[in-house]
Amino acid sequence: MHNYVVPASVKDRVVSRMGKLLAHDSIEADHTALIVIDMQNYYCAPGFPQEVPMAREIVPNINRLAEALRAAGGAVAWIQMTAIGALEHWANYQTRMLTPDRQKKRIAGLDEASEGFKLFSELAVLPGDLRVKKNNYSAFIPGSSDIDAKLKARAIDTVLIAGTATNVCCESTARDAMMLNYKVIMVSDSTAAFTDEEHAGSLNTFMLFFGDVMSTNEAIGRMAPVSDHKTARE
Repeated sequence: MHNYVVPASVKDRVVSRMGKLLAHDSIEADHTALIVIDMQNYYCAPGFPQEVPMAREIVPNINRLAEALRAAGGAVAWIQMTAIGALEHWANYQTRMLTPDRQKKRIAGLDEASEGFKLFSELAVLPGDLRVKKNNYSAFIPGSSDIDAKLKARAIDTVLIAGTATNVCCESTARDAMMLNYKVIMVSDSTAAFTDEEHAGSLNTFMLFFGDVMSTNEAIGRMAPVSDHKTARE
């Protein structure tokens, strides 16, 4: 997986802004959701059109995060990109930023009846997890999905972002979540991009302006089970 290290220059600017490196000393699990972005065959499986090879390497970390958060009382949401509504709601991207051949492959590959749409088989998805479909890079932008309503219905105010690609759908979703007043943490070794440079650039920018960046182990280590933080409040 990507070997991401927070640059000293980023650390210095973050500490200067808020007095410490990470905003979240603890993560209240019952108000937290792990948002797993686009871990579908279309983006993960060998030979598919938008394969991100590194995405397969983060699967064990995503599964560990999901297991830990469920055990602590939190929620897990699997987000899948769909081609339904693509031409109606996002026509400029489909028709102006893709060649006709790429457009055709994308719509076919993300058709909900296709193999490309399915979640990658090695992911530990459970029946009680949330399943959400989106039709834009960001799951939170209006009209893309119903994730905001689903999270608010569960009193979720904190999201951990995992999946692929770090600098596209993960970052877009994370930024919009922050702008909607969620507490947002991008998980550096549970996200994957096409290159190390794209991955690092995205996480650096996010940490400078939008939220925390943690490793899987750091996020799990900060998870406070329901009983722990309820006792602290009492």
